[in-house]
Amino acid sequence: MIIRKAKIEDVIEIQAILREYAQAGRLLARSLSDLYTNLRDTMVCLDPETDRVLGCCSLHIVWENLAEIRSLAVLATHQHRGIGRRLVEACIAEAGELGIGRVFTLTYEAGFFARLGFHHVDKNLFPQKVWADCLHCPKFPNCDETALVLDLPPE
Repeated sequence: MIIRKAKIEDVIEIQAILREYAQAGRLLARSLSDLYTNLRDTMVCLDPETDRVLGCCSLHIVWENLAEIRSLAVLATHQHRGIGRRLVEACIAEAGELGIGRVFTLTYEAGFFARLGFHHVDKNLFPQKVWADCLHCPKFPNCDETALVLDLPPE
């Protein structure tokens, strides 16, 4: 498996993977415009033999010392192989390189993130997220996702 920053050529495959999760109500759909605009936020996992995108995850900077892990999705045929873990770890490493000290996520997979060291917090700790993204969510204001946070050690 190859983990790397997403490229323009990956966007269509990323959107297709995210669409499956969005249709199942597991994450928000992302338009092509949004994916192209935020391409630099995204990591992908590739099959080394075919260069097919097997999964994706984004690190979205929210504020001075805060970033969000979002749009984590792995093809159903490739789940439970460590791809999601490696994608999140790559995003966490990037946050550390950027000097970001706190990473959060809103998720239906709280157990997965807890195993990576995240802990539960109140969603209201992230007003920037609420005003930037949550207002556009069809579930707002009745969000049923769990908020988790990971505090990174200072460099």
